[in-house]
Amino acid sequence: MQKLSLIQFARSSSARRWFYYRNILGDISRQRCKDGDTEDLWRRLTEFGVAVMILAGFLSVLFFTDGVYSERECSYQDVVNHLNLTQNKEMYFMTRPVKNYKRPTQVSLEVLLYAILDVVEKDQKFIPYVWTVMRWHNEYISWNPNDFCGIQTVSLPVEILWKPDLTIEEMTEKDKAPPSPYLKINDNGDVEVKNDQVLISTCRLHIYNFPFDIQSCNLSFKSVTHTEEEIQLLPIDNSSEATEWSREVMRTQHEWLFIEMTVTTSNTSDVADRPMIIYTITMKRRSVLYIVNFLIPVMFFLGLDLASFLISDSGGEKLSFKVTVLLAVTVMQLILNEILPSTSNRIPLIAVYCIGIFALMLLSLLETIVVMHLMAKDSQASKDNEPDEGRSSSEADNQQEVRKWTQCACIYDCSVGETPSQHPQHEAKEATSSTLTDHHALEKLSDELREMEKTLSLLLNNGKEEVKPAYWTGVAKKVNKYFFIFYVTVVSLFLIMVFFEWINAQM
Repeated sequence: MQKLSLIQFARSSSARRWFYYRNILGDISRQRCKDGDTEDLWRRLTEFGVAVMILAGFLSVLFFTDGVYSERECSYQDVVNHLNLTQNKEMYFMTRPVKNYKRPTQVSLEVLLYAILDVVEKDQKFIPYVWTVMRWHNEYISWNPNDFCGIQTVSLPVEILWKPDLTIEEMTEKDKAPPSPYLKINDNGDVEVKNDQVLISTCRLHIYNFPFDIQSCNLSFKSVTHTEEEIQLLPIDNSSEATEWSREVMRTQHEWLFIEMTVTTSNTSDVADRPMIIYTITMKRRSVLYIVNFLIPVMFFLGLDLASFLISDSGGEKLSFKVTVLLAVTVMQLILNEILPSTSNRIPLIAVYCIGIFALMLLSLLETIVVMHLMAKDSQASKDNEPDEGRSSSEADNQQEVRKWTQCACIYDCSVGETPSQHPQHEAKEATSSTLTDHHALEKLSDELREMEKTLSLLLNNGKEEVKPAYWTGVAKKVNKYFFIFYVTVVSLFLIMVFFEWINAQM
C-alpha cells in the first residue's frame, strides 16, 4: 500500500508539474511577444529542462525498483499451472507435440567434442566425450511473459514432456553417466535439452600408415521410430562452426590431435528412410612416442647387427651376439602385435618394417653359421694331417738308420773276414790297397750325404715359414666380405622403400 501511494503521489505530482511548466511556456511565449526579453526567456527554459530531467530520473527509479510489477508476485508454478502440465500430462508426453499430425517436428541438433578419451586399435573402438543440445517446438506450450512478471524460461523434469528418440548408430555400450534430469522451455514453446555423454562407439580404423595415420570416426544421430515425414533433423552449426567451437572447448586429446569435425545430413539406408545427421571427427595420431620407443630402437638393433661383422668368426661370440639381437627384435614384434588389430585388410607398414629387419638379421645369422662351419672344416683337416706327417718323418729316419747300419756291417765284414796269416804277402798288400780305396769312397759319400741333409733341412724350414692359409678359410673370408656388401645394400634399399611409402601414404 505504501509503494502504491508513492506511485499515485508521483503521478499526481507529475501532472501538477506538467501543468505548471505548460503555463511557464505559455508565459514565455506571451512575454516574448510583448517585450522580447531574451534573458528571461533563456532562464525559464533552463528551469524547464532541469525539471524534465528530474522527472525522468524519478520515473526510472520507480521502474527499476520493480514498480511496474509491484502489484503482484509471480512464480514458476504459476506458469506450470497456466499450462496445465500437472493435470493434463498425457497431452505433453504421450504423443508428438503437434496439432496437425501431418506437420513434421523440426529437431535441431548441436554436438561439440569436449575430449578424445581413447582410441583402442585392437578392439576398433572410439571413446569421445561430447556435449549434445537438442531443440524442438512444442505447439501446446506458450504464455505471455507480461502476465507472469516477465518470466520467459522455465526448467522442468525431462519426464514431463515428449522428447525425440534419437540414438547414435555407432554406439556399442550405453552411456553410464546419468543424463541431465531437467529440460528448459520458453514462452514461444521451444524446448531445449542439454546432455554430456561419454560415448563408446565403434570406428573402423585404417592402420596401414601406423603410427603416422589419420583416422576419421563417425557419430550418426538418427531417430529410432520416426520417419522423415514425422521428424526433420537439422544441424544447428555447420562444419566450420562445429570445428571452431570444439577446438575452444577441447580439454584433452589423449595421443590424438583433433583436426576437424564435418557435419552432413542424410537418410538411413533401410526401408524406413529415417533422417540422420553424421558428425565425422577427423584426428591425427601423435607419432613422436612411437618413433622414440619403437622405430628408433629397432633401427639401433639393426646397427648392432651390422657392427657384429667386426667380430672375429673364429670364436662363438659373434654367433651368440647375433642371436641376442634377434631375440630383442622378436620382443618388439610381440609388443606391436598387442597394439595392432588382427582384422586389418592390409599389412601395416610398421609390421613390414619389423618383419623385413627381422628377416635381414636372420639371413645375417645364417651367413655367420655357414662361415663358422667352413672355418671349422678347415681346422679339422689340418688336425688330421698332423699325425700323418709325424708318422712319415719317423719312418724315413728309421730307414736311414737301417741303411747306415747295413753299410757299416758290410764294411766290417769285408775288413775283418780274412787274416794275414792265411794269405800270402802279396795278397795282404792288395787287400790293404783296396781297403784304403773303399775308405776314401765312403768318406766322399758321407760328405755328399751331409750336403743333401743341409739342403733338405733348409727347404723344410722355408716351407714352414711360408705356410699359406687353408683353402676353406679363404673361402669363408671371401663369403663374409661379399655378404657384408650385399647386406648393407639390401638394408639401405629396404629402409628407403619403407620410409618413402610412409611419406606417400600421408599425402
